[in-house]
Amino acid sequence: MDPILVIAAVLGGAGVAGTALYFYGRRTERRTAEAAARAVTDQAGRVLDEAKRRITLETREELVKARETLEQELGRRRTDLDRQVAVIDRRERQAAEQEAEFARREAGLRDRDRAVAAQEQEGRARLEQLAGMTGQEAKQELLHRFEDEARSEAAALARDLKEQAKRDADREAKKIIAIAIQRVAAEHTAESTVAAVALPSDEMKGRIIGREGRNIRAFEAATGVDVIIDDTPDTVVISCFDPVRREVGRLALERLIADGRIHPGRIEDIVHKAQDEVEKGLVEAGEQATYESGIHGLHAELIKLVGRMKYRTSYGQNMMQHSKEVAWLAGIMAAELKLDAQLARRGGLLHDIGKVLTHEHEGTHVQLGIEVATKYGEHPIVVNCIAAHHDDVAHESPISVIVQAADAISGSRPGARREAFETYVKRLTQLEQLAGEFPGVEKVFAIQAGREVRVVVTPTAIDDGGANGLSEQIARRIERELQYPGQIKVVVIRETRAVDFAR
Repeated sequence: MDPILVIAAVLGGAGVAGTALYFYGRRTERRTAEAAARAVTDQAGRVLDEAKRRITLETREELVKARETLEQELGRRRTDLDRQVAVIDRRERQAAEQEAEFARREAGLRDRDRAVAAQEQEGRARLEQLAGMTGQEAKQELLHRFEDEARSEAAALARDLKEQAKRDADREAKKIIAIAIQRVAAEHTAESTVAAVALPSDEMKGRIIGREGRNIRAFEAATGVDVIIDDTPDTVVISCFDPVRREVGRLALERLIADGRIHPGRIEDIVHKAQDEVEKGLVEAGEQATYESGIHGLHAELIKLVGRMKYRTSYGQNMMQHSKEVAWLAGIMAAELKLDAQLARRGGLLHDIGKVLTHEHEGTHVQLGIEVATKYGEHPIVVNCIAAHHDDVAHESPISVIVQAADAISGSRPGARREAFETYVKRLTQLEQLAGEFPGVEKVFAIQAGREVRVVVTPTAIDDGGANGLSEQIARRIERELQYPGQIKVVVIRETRAVDFAR
């Protein structure tokens, strides 16, 4: 046999045997592994079953405990609820008993009210029978009586309060006013509507008139004044209601007379120069007035208006002098009362500033004064001093009251003002007529040049309280309907006389 074949056969048999041994070993390992896995699985199942049993037992125990706790809580709440229900039932029974008691009492009260109403009706009928009047008439009588008593008590109380206020205020007010008046030395001045110009000779009158009156016509047209040439020797009169124009005319005529050249062209030139000089004089007069009043920082236009007061009058009283007096008095009184004296002087100087504008603008001097003061940035208190010094508006500060008092002092002092005789008589007549129109007034007398009115009343028609109220009513009506300088005192006189004869 071939050796090679033998070797090949041996090697082939060895390979088959090795393969068989390999697969046999793998199968043995697999069986061992499967057996180990079954053992592990069985053990894990036993552990799992044991854990399940243990968890089941613990869960059952917890459920039992939770059920017992819940049953205890429910029992406790049920007991509380039963107790609350019992309390509510008891309260409902008590409420029902109280309601029944209230119903019984209400029925008793209704019966009692009916009995009282019947007795009241019977008593009212008996009273009406005895009094001879119905219940409505008796009620009206009582109301009238109560009303009269209340009015009398109110009048007495108002009188007492007013007297007490006067006693408390008069002493201090008199002291302050006396100090202010003593420190102001005022001149008694009065302006007229005419100015006299002296002439070197009567021959100058013809030159002033000119040929066919052309010079005098040119002069009157340029100045706005009336030139009166009469038989008065060496004198020509200039008449004009506007004091500024009258001053321009006087100054221009004096310069024409001094120059001697009087013709229309020269007249126009001299009048323009006189106007410029008067305008400068107005500014200087305004500056001097503000300096004398101790006022600083006034607007230039207001200074010019203050200067124009020099040529204005009110009831014959020079307005610039009057305004300076008011400023001085107001400043002194404000200083005594520890108020702002600077504002008081400012308000006093400007309180009548609107009067210099009444010839060129429409409106009262109060309205014009408010407008111009507001326009040039004056302090609101100063504006209120202008607005309230005739009580057109309410006083907003004590300073405006002080300015009003100073205005009354300056205007009412003896010799400060004058007025035409016809105006004076007319004002006295109106004053007596106005006061005599009130019911219960017997006689009226205007005395002290119209600064006081005495009213005699019927004592049976007006009592003491009514007299006090009547004086106030007359005073307020005088304020509303009359124009007058200063203030007017109203005195109501009630006199009762008992007369008998011994025979």
